[in-house]
Formats: sequence, C-alpha cells, structure tokens
Amino acid sequence: MTEYTSAAKKLCSVYKSPRKSEMYLYVERGKPLDVLPDALKALFGEPEHVLDMVLTPDKTLARASADAVLKDIEVQGFYLQMPPGKDDYMLDLYPSPRDSLHG
Repeated sequence: MTEYTSAAKKLCSVYKSPRKSEMYLYVERGKPLDVLPDALKALFGEPEHVLDMVLTPDKTLARASADAVLKDIEVQGFYLQMPPGKDDYMLDLYPSPRDSLHG
C-alpha cells in the first residue's frame, strides 16, 4: 500500500467557510476538526468540505505556497487561507455614505 502522508507530502482535506467568501481551511485528512482553536471556529463557522488532495511542496495552489501550507499543518495542525485583500483602486468604488455626523 502506498503511504500518502509524510513530512514532504500530506493527504489534506480542504473546507470552506460559510461566513466568509474565499476563506478556506486546510487540515490533514482524518484529523478531527474539534481540536481547532475556539477563536478559529468562531471566525470560520461550520466547515463545509470542498475536496481532498495530496499536497506536496511543489504543488501549485492559487493563493498560497504549498510548502507554507504543509509547514503550518505540521506545526499548528491547520492552514487558514484568508480572502484576498481589496486593491486600493477598488476602495473608491463604494465610499462610505455621508450623514450629518460624518460630513
């Protein structure tokens, strides 16, 4: 039988957050999610399983370095991918409404 998990590669489960668009959580497949920090569970919400994959340091991911993901899973038991930040030019598209208190 092939070994899928080692220091250089892991079989990972990816979950998406129901609370924040484009926020994802990577964990080693089969690990219980109830051991995640309470603050993370409160921020993330009830995890929704997206996919399982074999993650190696040279794998190309859209928004993260696979090597960094593997290291965080090894050290803290998970990797949290945050939504991308807004570009500065996008901030002017939806200015805050003005009222009598905010001029």
